[in-house]
Amino acid sequence: MATDKLLIVQPKVGKNQLNKFVKNLEDEGVKHIYADPKLITNKKSKMKTVFTTSNADYVVLGKDGKKVKGRKNGKQFKILSNKDIEGVYETAKKGLDFVIIEVKDWKIIPLENIIAKLHKIHTQIFTIAKNQKEVRKMFSILDVGVDGVIFQTGSIGEVEETSVNLGTKNFDLKTAKITEIQEVGDGERVCVDTASMLHKGEGMLIGSRANFMFLVHNESVGSSFTSPRPFRVNAGAVHCYTLSPDGNTKYLSELETGSEVLILNSKGKARRAAIGRCKIEKRPMLLIKAKVGNEIGGIIAQDVQKVLPQLVKERGDGYLGVRQERLVGLLVESIKDQQEQINELKWKRKSHRIFKKLSIVYKIEQKKQKNFNKML
Repeated sequence: MATDKLLIVQPKVGKNQLNKFVKNLEDEGVKHIYADPKLITNKKSKMKTVFTTSNADYVVLGKDGKKVKGRKNGKQFKILSNKDIEGVYETAKKGLDFVIIEVKDWKIIPLENIIAKLHKIHTQIFTIAKNQKEVRKMFSILDVGVDGVIFQTGSIGEVEETSVNLGTKNFDLKTAKITEIQEVGDGERVCVDTASMLHKGEGMLIGSRANFMFLVHNESVGSSFTSPRPFRVNAGAVHCYTLSPDGNTKYLSELETGSEVLILNSKGKARRAAIGRCKIEKRPMLLIKAKVGNEIGGIIAQDVQKVLPQLVKERGDGYLGVRQERLVGLLVESIKDQQEQINELKWKRKSHRIFKKLSIVYKIEQKKQKNFNKML
């Protein structure tokens, strides 16, 4: 979702719970709320309000249509037919900053018509959604979507999941210090192929503990042995946890085609991606432990050193690196082996053709001999 798209939460909670709910919304990164500003008593709150009173940041005008200076002014409309769409357009042309569209018998076509008309005059379009599925749909119409959705909910969990759906959810990532790397032998690792193209810096949260996960990068970089596969994450061992878009954890072994995973970038911004397939294969594995503050966590992932040990060296600082000179040598030897296999296949094909021709000649000679014997 583009950064100028607004998720506006209309709280379905009691007045005595509103300020706590607003604080939780701010923790989730929500910046807009449909509520009376007078009811938000926390003076430190930076929440922008949408409401029918003149002290709101976005003022929903009444029947008189009197605008409030220094505020964004708009109106709410109920759409029952295509005639109503023309009325919204004519009113918006008079200088409305935004319109709120309410469609009782919700259909895509009327909203598409409104988007096409109002975007020409730079009027923001907000619409009302009663569930997460409607929110996603509203933002994706015409590949442009509405400018904001007023989401009616009293659940922080629903808000969190919706933020992930829209790409507005952010996680606070911290730098960890690697404290131990240990071989653990062979194990089953899970390779997750998503149905989305992942970018550099993006990956999945993987770990042996639900509250200590590692950002495992996707294969968009590639290597000297494989082409980039920017849809893939070589995630980790089957027992490891990953975080789902709904905020719950899943074992990597539970992931399957059609389910969704959470994708994060290096700045902590989250989005969701559907799984195309999962591959579980036996590989040499490593246990990697890391520390953040007093917290220690670990992950078991594939060990590349076991597969190609001749390429790995220990540097002076204690870290492992790649032997570039051996990498070139290995590639040359691989090319030689491949050429030998090609030559062998060529010789086999040539031999087969020669044998086939000799067989035909032999059969002809046999037939001639038989005919000659009959003549005698």
